[in-house]
Amino acid sequence: MKVFHGSYMAISQIDLSKCEKYKDFGQGFYVTRFRKQAEEWAKRIGQKHGVQGVVTEFEFFESAFSSWNYKVLRFDSYSDAWLNFIVLNRNPSNESPAHDYDIVEGPIADDKIQRRLDKFLKGKISREDFLNELRYHEDTHQICFCTPRALMMIENETDTNIDVLFNIEDIGERIIGTLMLDYDIDEEKATDIFFSSQTFLQLSDESTQLFKKNWQEIYELLKQEL
Repeated sequence: MKVFHGSYMAISQIDLSKCEKYKDFGQGFYVTRFRKQAEEWAKRIGQKHGVQGVVTEFEFFESAFSSWNYKVLRFDSYSDAWLNFIVLNRNPSNESPAHDYDIVEGPIADDKIQRRLDKFLKGKISREDFLNELRYHEDTHQICFCTPRALMMIENETDTNIDVLFNIEDIGERIIGTLMLDYDIDEEKATDIFFSSQTFLQLSDESTQLFKKNWQEIYELLKQEL
């Protein structure tokens, strides 16, 4: 799927630490499948910075939605569950991330919705009235990549290397399966160990060329780290 990110500059490297907190789906890198939506945001943020906005195009590998490697949350439309999640993430009193999803997809709380959301949070309109109004709102879309491993599923269109991506995925699946057997742990624990390791960070960095080695060699590196 082609997705777009609007900003005041072209995006070549994604740094999650520089992404704003307390957004709709929390801190993360946001894209949309609607180019017009990205263009509008690029224009707006470009004006704020005194430059012309830029839309960067990416390829999103939708297999992430069905892969057991990723914890995913998807909202098909504005709903009560969507509203609860938005309120949770936009709460500035939460010092730590409000969720542990890798990828979240759903509608946007844009400026118009944000104004109504503020009224709802202040008790000036009811939850029912707020949600009823959303039924007539135009379609919006966003995907938030919340974790470093989620970024494996998105590639800049100017520098896409699908073979590398799927080689890393294959290596990861083999290592996780072997961790489960060798350490007698479940899939969730093995996945957490692998994706939080320094070995994985080196593997996902193309400059290390580690992805060109066979998975057994990389697994030995992980065991040494552990």
